[in-house]
Amino acid sequence: MGYQWTWSVFLQPANARETYLDWLLAGMWTTIQMGVLGWILAFTLGSLLGVMRTLPNRLLSGIATVYVEIVRNVPLIVQLFIWYYVAPKILPDAWRSWLFAQSPATTAFVTATIGLGVFTAARVCEQVRAGIESLPSGLRNAALSMGFTLPQAYRYVLLPVSYRLIVPPMTSEMLSIFKNSSIAATVGVLELFARARQLNDYTARGYESFIAVILCYFAINAVVMIGMTLVEKRTRLPGFMGSR
Repeated sequence: MGYQWTWSVFLQPANARETYLDWLLAGMWTTIQMGVLGWILAFTLGSLLGVMRTLPNRLLSGIATVYVEIVRNVPLIVQLFIWYYVAPKILPDAWRSWLFAQSPATTAFVTATIGLGVFTAARVCEQVRAGIESLPSGLRNAALSMGFTLPQAYRYVLLPVSYRLIVPPMTSEMLSIFKNSSIAATVGVLELFARARQLNDYTARGYESFIAVILCYFAINAVVMIGMTLVEKRTRLPGFMGSR
């Protein structure tokens, strides 16, 4: 007996105010929010750590190295549980009071987003470090010889060039952060994967539910790919590796 596809299930009412399609779109919106906010944190923190790893200061370089080695070698799901169950208990009183005053869904979303950003920051750090170290050593020396301080050399010379070189690997990391957000379902975030399970439980239409969620992930990743491809074309530097 062949399977009877019932795509109209998404238009059926899930409750008095929403359809199952509304649930799916809500999960997609949560995934997008988590991915974007997590990426902002990951890019900011990862860039700082990447710069620290290339500094001549052994203390700062060592701190960044320890961070990367610890975070990269602990599974993401373990880190999300730590952020959800452990980290709030060691926050300052004001922050802890604010966090626990939120709804359980908001608390899960905030802690999962931070955990996702912190995890991805270690990967971004290595991309930034690789980008800076791939530059000719004379570029830094030239900037310093022109009277730039070391922070100015990074800000105006090294980082603008290295960021352009690492757009392709950064694209992969950005795609990964949206896909990794599915693990947040384990701490109660109703993102796409959690909605897929919820739809399957309520409708018993597993094929339709999970195919729809896969298409949502494809749509998100397609937008990221198109956007980053445009960025790569506009920022490509002639004469450097990967330029055309």
